[in-house]
Amino acid sequence: MSLSSTELTLGEVFVANRAYLRRVAQKIVHTMDLADEVIQDAYLKLIHGGTDREVRKPLCYCCQVVRNMAFDYHRQRTVESNYRVCCDDVEAIGPVSCNLPELTFGGRQALAVVDNVLNSLAPRTRLAFELNRLDGLTQREVGGRLGCSATLVNFMIKEADSALNGCRYLL
Repeated sequence: MSLSSTELTLGEVFVANRAYLRRVAQKIVHTMDLADEVIQDAYLKLIHGGTDREVRKPLCYCCQVVRNMAFDYHRQRTVESNYRVCCDDVEAIGPVSCNLPELTFGGRQALAVVDNVLNSLAPRTRLAFELNRLDGLTQREVGGRLGCSATLVNFMIKEADSALNGCRYLL
């Protein structure tokens, strides 16, 4: 199953153990087609990504790269399936009109309620929430900007989430 020679490159170890790595991917993504995509992307990542350090266990390293990519594929497919709509008669689906006055008014009301809830929070808590959820910063990055720990940022975001739970029906 494994070729453990120190003179083999990561690419050579990957190719020599391709069948094993494919089975690893298939256990996660559940189909051969997706497993093949994972294997191809993992191989390209290993070949073109390159690693600056010496890899002591190349097969283990290849397995970890394949596992991580397979989990990414699985996560992505799960998210996509939540947004996929199946319809037999595609022409029956009309264009979505976002300019309806009642939708615009309802959206503005919802935003006003959310804004009021966020204004009721401590300014630092609101800023932490907005930096994380709206600007996409990690909790560690938010902590760096606010001069506090990532753990404190986590608690502030949870506090904002709890406050906004009452508004979820509007969305």
